[in-house]
Amino acid sequence: MKALLFYLLLPLLYCIAILPDFILYRISDCVFFIVYHILGYRKKIVRKNLSLSFPEKSFSEKRKIEKAFYKFLCDSLFETFEMLVFSKENFSKHCALHPDAEKIFQRYYQQNQSIVVVMGHYGNWEWGGNALAIGCQQDTQIVYHPLSNPHFDQLMYKMRTRFGVKLIGMKETGKLVASVKKNLSALVLIADQAPRVENAYWTTFLKQDTPVFRGPEKICRKLNLPLVFISVHRLKRGKYEVHAETLVENPSEYAEGEITEKHCRKLEEDIHASPEIWLWSHKRWKHKRPV
Repeated sequence: MKALLFYLLLPLLYCIAILPDFILYRISDCVFFIVYHILGYRKKIVRKNLSLSFPEKSFSEKRKIEKAFYKFLCDSLFETFEMLVFSKENFSKHCALHPDAEKIFQRYYQQNQSIVVVMGHYGNWEWGGNALAIGCQQDTQIVYHPLSNPHFDQLMYKMRTRFGVKLIGMKETGKLVASVKKNLSALVLIADQAPRVENAYWTTFLKQDTPVFRGPEKICRKLNLPLVFISVHRLKRGKYEVHAETLVENPSEYAEGEITEKHCRKLEEDIHASPEIWLWSHKRWKHKRPV
C-alpha cells in the first residue's frame, strides 16, 4: 500500500515542482487554509508550545505567530518539492550563503580544518543543507533520521543530495567519525530534536525544561573541532540566506555542557527574532526532566 501511494503521488510532486513560484505559492495558500482552518493539523501542540514558550505575549500575539507559522510550514513543504527539479544556478537564486558565512567556511578550508556545524529546524533547513554544499568547499556531511517509508526516504535522499551533500544515518556514528577524520569536512547536525531522556543534556530552552542532544559537543571534543552555528533566514517567500557564526574555536577550553548551552542560546535568539519560522508542530517537550 505504501509503495502504491508513493508511485501515485510521485508524478503529482514533479508537476508541483515545475510550477512557477507565483502559482506554487497560491497553491500553498489554499493548502494553508485547509491545514489550518479545516484540519487544524497539530494545532493543540502548536498552541501549547507557543503558550509555554511565550507566556509574556498576549493572546493575539501568539495567534499571529501561530497563523504565520502554518503559512510558513506550507510554503516550506512546497519549496522542498522544488528540489526535485532545481538546477544549481536556479537554486542559488533562492537560497545561498551570506558573504560573511562564506568567509567563515573559506577560512577553515584554507586552514585545512574540518568543522562541526550545528543548526535547528529554523527557516527552510532542507534548503540550508544544499546551500551549504554549494557554498563551502568542505565535504558537506549531514546526519539525518531515515524515513520509515523506504520509497519516500529514497525520494528525500535524492532531493537532499542533489548538490553534493552526503547523508549519514544517525546510527552510523562510527562511520561518521571515521569520515570526518579522513576528509576535510563540514559535519552538520540538527540539534533541536527530542533525544532519548537517558542520554540527554538538560537545559532551560524557551522557558521550559528541555532535553538536548549531546552529539555536537561530544564530536567537537572527541575530534577537537570548531563549532559553527548556521541559521537559514527567510528574506521573503522563496528567498533565504544562510548565516554562520563560529561559537567554539577550541573545545578543550570549555567545561562540560558549555558548548551545548552556547548553541542552544543561539538558536533561542533566532527563534525570538522570527518565531514563525521554527518548527512549533514538533513534540519538543514530550519528556519530563528526571528528578
